[in-house]
Amino acid sequence: MDLSKITDETVRHAIEALQTGDQKWYSFFIENPVMTDDGNTVDFTTFFSKALGKEHFLSIDRIENEGKDIYGNFKAGQWGTFPVFFKFHKNAEDKFERLDIGQAK
Repeated sequence: MDLSKITDETVRHAIEALQTGDQKWYSFFIENPVMTDDGNTVDFTTFFSKALGKEHFLSIDRIENEGKDIYGNFKAGQWGTFPVFFKFHKNAEDKFERLDIGQAK
C-alpha cells in the first residue's frame, strides 16, 4: 500500500509503524494521549496493547485535514473489516496528544 500520499510526515510515519506492528507507534504520542473509539473515551495504551500488530489498514481511501485525518478500509482483528477514520491531533512539539478513531460513514 502506498502511504506516500499521506501528506503529514508524522502521521505517515505513525501509520507505517501501525501497519507493521512496530512499537515505535507509541513514540509519536505524548505519554497519556486522549483517545476516543466511536466517540467513547478509551485508554490509548490498553487499546493498542491489544491492537498493535493485529489490526491495520487494508487501504487508504481518503486523506483530509492537511494529512491528519485518514480514512480507509481497516482489518480490526476479531471485529472484522470495515471503513474507519483515524484523526490525529498534534501539539506544538509535533507529538499526537489525541487520536479519534471510529467507523466511517
